[in-house]
Amino acid sequence: MYYKSTRDSSVNVSSAQAIAQGISKDGGLFVPDHIPEITMDEIKALGDMSYRERAAAVFSKYLTDFTEAEISYCVDNAYNTKAFDSDNIAELAHLFDGTYMLELWHGPTCAFKDMALQILPYLLTTSTKKLGIDKKVVILVATSGDTGKAALEGFKDVPGTSIMVFYPDDGVSAMQKKQMTTQEGGNVGVCAIKGNFDDAQNGVKAIFTNAEIAAELEKNGMMFSSANSINWGRLAPQIIYYISSYAQLAKDGEIEYGDKINVVVPTGNFGNILAAYYAKHMGVPIGKLICASNENNVLTDFLTSGIYDRNRAFHATISPSMDILISSNLERLLYMLCGEDDAQIREWFGKLASEGKYEVSEAVKAKLFDEFSAGCCNDEETKATIKAIYDKYSYTCDTHTAVAVKVYQDYRAKTGDTTKTVIASTASPYKFSGSVLTAIGEDSGSDEFELVEKLAEVSKLPVPASLAALKDKDIRFDKVIDKSEMKEYVFSSLGI
Repeated sequence: MYYKSTRDSSVNVSSAQAIAQGISKDGGLFVPDHIPEITMDEIKALGDMSYRERAAAVFSKYLTDFTEAEISYCVDNAYNTKAFDSDNIAELAHLFDGTYMLELWHGPTCAFKDMALQILPYLLTTSTKKLGIDKKVVILVATSGDTGKAALEGFKDVPGTSIMVFYPDDGVSAMQKKQMTTQEGGNVGVCAIKGNFDDAQNGVKAIFTNAEIAAELEKNGMMFSSANSINWGRLAPQIIYYISSYAQLAKDGEIEYGDKINVVVPTGNFGNILAAYYAKHMGVPIGKLICASNENNVLTDFLTSGIYDRNRAFHATISPSMDILISSNLERLLYMLCGEDDAQIREWFGKLASEGKYEVSEAVKAKLFDEFSAGCCNDEETKATIKAIYDKYSYTCDTHTAVAVKVYQDYRAKTGDTTKTVIASTASPYKFSGSVLTAIGEDSGSDEFELVEKLAEVSKLPVPASLAALKDKDIRFDKVIDKSEMKEYVFSSLGI
């Protein structure tokens, strides 16, 4: 299998090159030249495998230039109980009426990003070795909260790498900020910017695609790569847990092999739900892909109208990892839906850059409306959902997962569709203790770690060791810069 660029279909690179490079030189995103098939017999076989074995089987379809031994090395080092607090890696909790929570937050940073960012360092270093690259790999990350910490933890002290994370100063939770600013490791850097996540993401992309900056790094024996979901090495691991979940549900007798399921994903950058789309088109019997947004409902509007318009108010919500108005991974989906027409992609995303808006063709709209449903909710509805789920099922969910539950309930009431459904639960409630406690009617207080202790009393969930340990850690990174200063920060950090 080879990989194309969404903005230049003539690009033809190996998976190792796509992972090492992160983003195409033309600014496009790498996509596989076809979606590989997974048969029902293969899915049945996965039911008897561990998560690591399932991951290896799926990776073998996408990373065809990797040897079996190389794939095993990557998955064995990433998916184990040293990193995850569950033997299953991704847990399935039966919630109500054929609805299942896919708990993707049992990794070291308590967010779904661990599912990809625990393995990306192994994929990246294996890729550079295969390509004979003898340069320091500089990882740049823009984060709305969870990606930053997961990337920092994954790349901490990995030889031959340096990682810098940019986050919006007022756009992450207190716990997310504490996780990042206390990060250990000799090769890490963290910096807040004045602005929102889109400012951080646009700044990182601008640095990536600047030829002069790339030349300066080259001169100093360095190269850029990415740990954001623009990197195929971030997206591919996310496909696995949707395939694994289907195999597990069938193995457990919750569904019959061949039965369809729906999938609900709370998403801002569109990568997590795009991974479910890939799983579906590989052959997993998935019906509707239900996209859940918070008050920053640009994706809801797009998936119901075909018009993408980022010219709107930006809302800082209690589900900050979804506070995004430019959803990068949508470009991959639209490239597939428009028949890999790179000129069309350049036109649409050129308009997004210059005008903040574009409208897709009627043919693409028809495909979107057929495969996706979308909905959104505000903070008050999110809190009401957390309380309702807690009161009825004694289940405590975070502010992002609650958005998905609310949107799913609205979808089910509107359509009458009772197909068994998997909801992606993307973060531990402890990452947003104050908001969760307020939602269920408890006094939230002010100290972040008092909140954690209170939530432990109320929820009866064990406090993740990694979060408890933050209490006594010193702040290492407290710099706040203007978005125009990101390039200077990168050069200064690298000693250039």
